[in-house]
Amino acid sequence: MKKTRIAVVGGGTGGMAVVSALRQLPIRDNLEVTLVEPSDSHFYQPQWTMVGGGLFPREVTRRPMAELVPRGVQWVREACAEFLPADNQLLLADGRRIDYDHLIVATGLKLDWHKIAGLEGNLGKHGLCSNYSYDSVASTWENIRGLTSGVAMFTFPPPPIKCAGAPQKIMYLAEDHFRRSGVRDRISVAYRCAADTIFAVKKYAAVLTDICTQRGIDAQFAWKLVAVDGPAREATFEHTKNGERRTEKYDMLHITPPMSAPSVVSSSPLANEAGFVEVDKFTLQHVRFPNVFSIGDSSSLPTSKTAAAVRAQLPVLVQNLVATMGGRPLSERYDGYTSCPLVTGYGRLVLAEFDYDLNPQETFPFDQGKERLSMYLLKKHVLPYIYWKGLIAGRKWPWLMPESHLKAF
Repeated sequence: MKKTRIAVVGGGTGGMAVVSALRQLPIRDNLEVTLVEPSDSHFYQPQWTMVGGGLFPREVTRRPMAELVPRGVQWVREACAEFLPADNQLLLADGRRIDYDHLIVATGLKLDWHKIAGLEGNLGKHGLCSNYSYDSVASTWENIRGLTSGVAMFTFPPPPIKCAGAPQKIMYLAEDHFRRSGVRDRISVAYRCAADTIFAVKKYAAVLTDICTQRGIDAQFAWKLVAVDGPAREATFEHTKNGERRTEKYDMLHITPPMSAPSVVSSSPLANEAGFVEVDKFTLQHVRFPNVFSIGDSSSLPTSKTAAAVRAQLPVLVQNLVATMGGRPLSERYDGYTSCPLVTGYGRLVLAEFDYDLNPQETFPFDQGKERLSMYLLKKHVLPYIYWKGLIAGRKWPWLMPESHLKAF
């Protein structure tokens, strides 16, 4: 029997979860799985918030790809240069071509640091820091613990953005650290957000608004960061409605960069107008190429881009992929579930979970719209274990995914 050739492009959370899950299938011996990923390291990015807050060294978030790629998966350590879905082919950066029967795109998002004028060469200097890269995350804690007076500013760009709660999380940790260190009365904490509200789901937005009010955080909306002057410690913002610009002084500035789909995706026949892989939001199957699926941040799925969303998308994609291979109707549907563990201080967390319609879809039998130590401990200690040992290892644990999805494995 001829093996089905499955190409997975991207070795981030979505790509690793898919290849690992495919190797758990009873039909795995009939699958030829190829992973296209140039990086030699894999990062658990959700933990960078706590690295920036001084709770972990950055090294705990990094593991060699060679230790994670499952046996039986062919790992091509090269970048994909072009998608050729009409020919069922991938063109690699080194000129090689890969033929496939089915394709899964999991390339993630691209960080557009260059869209902030004056930032190049200055990140990590002049009080400029960010949790959004492995190279810069250590500078966040250096700035937080070193600040004893002045303005601590935190930014949020226009969407798309991965882990949209992260820009707030580090702000709350910083504010808590300043308070515990006895310097809060000498530091102004400011949040400059390009969105119109602090959070999309009303229930959690109300909680976060109250926290900002109670803790004296200056939160302003519809302002996006467009330029920095590091030596002068100035940040320039543009209003998203009327284009007005203003410049503010800072002493530390945590930057969340603009983001977009990688150019290999946005310039391909797979993309929609926004540049993302155009899939059906319920089945994860491409709307024009039925042998193509996408998962995670590179997809057009209209939900928050988080690892928790990938966890919910994974069994839907795998079952629908297997159904497509067998010529059967696609029966599994993704409801847009995603989660954002909103760290609101050391020992405090609001666990936001919701669906496409922005309705809370909470896991635990209590009100998750309240700050809780238990949820903070879940984020700090349990979720990293689930990530490394469960999600990207392809484990079929009932508590990791809905029972109705387990038959895919």
